[in-house]
Amino acid sequence: MTEPNAANLPLENLPIDVPTPLARTPLFDLGVTLKARMTAFSGWEMPVQYSGITREHQAVRTAAGVFDISHMGKFSLTGDRVLDQLQRLVPSDLSRLQPGQAQYTVLLNPQAGIIDDLIFYYQGLNATGQQRWFAIVNASTTLKDKTWLQEQIDLDQIDFQDESTSKILLAVQGPEAVKHLQPLVQEDLSAVKPFGHLEGTILGQPGFLARTGYTGEDGFEVMVDPGVGVELWRSLMTTGVVPCGLGARDTLRLEAALSLYGQDIDDSTTPLEAGLGWLVHLDSKGDFIGRPILEQQKQAGVQRRLIGLQMQGRNIARHGYPVFHNAQSVGEVTSGTLAPTVGQAIALAYVPTPLSKPGQTLEVEIRGKRYPAIVVKKPFYRRSI
Repeated sequence: MTEPNAANLPLENLPIDVPTPLARTPLFDLGVTLKARMTAFSGWEMPVQYSGITREHQAVRTAAGVFDISHMGKFSLTGDRVLDQLQRLVPSDLSRLQPGQAQYTVLLNPQAGIIDDLIFYYQGLNATGQQRWFAIVNASTTLKDKTWLQEQIDLDQIDFQDESTSKILLAVQGPEAVKHLQPLVQEDLSAVKPFGHLEGTILGQPGFLARTGYTGEDGFEVMVDPGVGVELWRSLMTTGVVPCGLGARDTLRLEAALSLYGQDIDDSTTPLEAGLGWLVHLDSKGDFIGRPILEQQKQAGVQRRLIGLQMQGRNIARHGYPVFHNAQSVGEVTSGTLAPTVGQAIALAYVPTPLSKPGQTLEVEIRGKRYPAIVVKKPFYRRSI
């Protein structure tokens, strides 16, 4: 008996490739009302821009902007030995954290490749003396991170909760962010230091506030229930805070030389190669996944580094463009843009370590032609404090 031919099957029996619908945050309808330009991003339908990328970028640099980042992954971990189990997953010494402090770090695989970059927040002990931790991870890696964490920790000892779709997360960023946010928050935000956080009262409702961000500016990331988040967005807009999309978020983070997972860092790059050596605390902690590789790299030196490039002219280097030295291909651009604040075309790229020193001249191939670029110190932009 032969296998049935698809051409002979009734139409209703044919497999249909139905595209998976994009997820939407609770703020999606507000974005539509504001005529935001939407795009697919990591399985979500998200705003690229509202009033324009440059205007939104400059609003964050000079005043205040608000981003909907509810698509990011949000995990809570509660138990008696959470710290001990997290310590072996990251190169950073999380035991340094006091309640109300946070650590930007990376999850590593056995080859010391970066599974994801994320922030762990230590919230202290609950009423029964158990440790309370929170993690915010990238939207594109939420499922991967969740699977990895649940495989690595003892779920009999740790209560792991995925709150990724049950909470709104807003980033209020810019030199005037606190001025706009404070009237809506009961607690004194001036007392919260960078990478500090608290559980507070926002518009009369409980919420989580962290003095963190992805723009190179001061500001807070605020996590609340969906209804409170919508009201908070509207309240901020009435005071002049500018709605911002993923486009400005990307140009802002690139000026600050903050890595984007999947482009500047991934499973094949180590934190030492990516310029994240400050996250690797070999002297103050014990064993962790990937430690032997990092010890070898620390001793021998890395073969390549993530560098900052400043194009000579306004030709824009984009992700994937090859980098040349003496007519030889030596690397690849990971991120690039025409930076609104810096006023020049900038990029990140991996090149061999001998070519990574500031002042080195390289070339980037753009549409078949090569254009000069200079290696410069990172970040490209640093806010005045």
